[in-house]
Amino acid sequence: MNERELIDVFGGKSVLVTGGTGSFGHQIVRELSRLGPARISIYSRDEKKQYEMAMSFRRYKNLQFNIGDVRDLERTRDAMRGIDIVFHAAALKQVPNCEYAPFEAVATNIIGANNVRRAAIETGVQVVASISTDKAVKPVNVMGMTKAIQERIMLDPTFGDGNTKFVCVRYGNVLGSRGSVVPLFFDYIQKGLPLPITHPDMTRFQLTLKEAVQLVLWATVRGESGDLWVQKMPTARITDLGQTLAHGLTGKRDYPVTIIGMRPGEKLHEVLVSEEEMWRATELERHYVIPSWAKSQDKKTPENLQVSEYSSAGAHQLTQEELHAMLESDGWFGPDAKAKAMHGVEINEE
Repeated sequence: MNERELIDVFGGKSVLVTGGTGSFGHQIVRELSRLGPARISIYSRDEKKQYEMAMSFRRYKNLQFNIGDVRDLERTRDAMRGIDIVFHAAALKQVPNCEYAPFEAVATNIIGANNVRRAAIETGVQVVASISTDKAVKPVNVMGMTKAIQERIMLDPTFGDGNTKFVCVRYGNVLGSRGSVVPLFFDYIQKGLPLPITHPDMTRFQLTLKEAVQLVLWATVRGESGDLWVQKMPTARITDLGQTLAHGLTGKRDYPVTIIGMRPGEKLHEVLVSEEEMWRATELERHYVIPSWAKSQDKKTPENLQVSEYSSAGAHQLTQEELHAMLESDGWFGPDAKAKAMHGVEINEE
């Protein structure tokens, strides 16, 4: 997908990002700024984060801010008037928080998603691209369960007039995003403390924030309504990730760790595409495209069904050298690393 294709889609358009003060919102504003949208509207409920983002991006003259919550249908509808493209990133994402307050996750991740869909249809939005997670596949925790239902809501073909395109993207851990493990490890290393490891063999899919945003843009442009897009991505043992970060920052090859045990709702390995999804998915060079159940009804189940899930236990596992290169390219060994750790990858634009 070349830049001309992106400019043709986003140039002159009005774009809204729900939950836009997070890591994803910051990065997509950077990416969209070169594509010539008429307006980028950040919709979120935290005025402090909006103020900080406005200060960081003060040279972006087409950036606007709307206070509101996706839980509020009327306010969400108002925020979408005149909007062409919506990126739905608002969610409760922290597994422990969702375990301790499950209905809060329901209110944001399920009811909020339904409000976004209704508001988009009622205001004539052209495209809605919704962000999901590998935890929505074979979910064992509240966050994953609510995100799995969010996927179904967003790709529901029975609600709407067909004029609004809905696509979803699903990806794994975003390196260094707010609340993720890399800023946590960075803080521990700076303080000279042992790294807290839940399980020595735990693996997670890894991609950079830039890669995550590129996937969303790709699905927005290339996807058909009802499609769920998954990018093929490598995995890493969390132990290797921590040790590689520590080696790059301190020079120590065997930085001390403390095994703290798995938290409620955690998996040892994550899955991006289940066996049930794999037989009806289309495999491309760098992606899987999973159609909604409505689009899969006429696809015959293979008689000799031998498919395997796409799991972090079996995908390409990054070596420590590859992890070092990824962390270095993402700026974790550079002068902005401390600011990235404090703000989740969000550093001042000026």
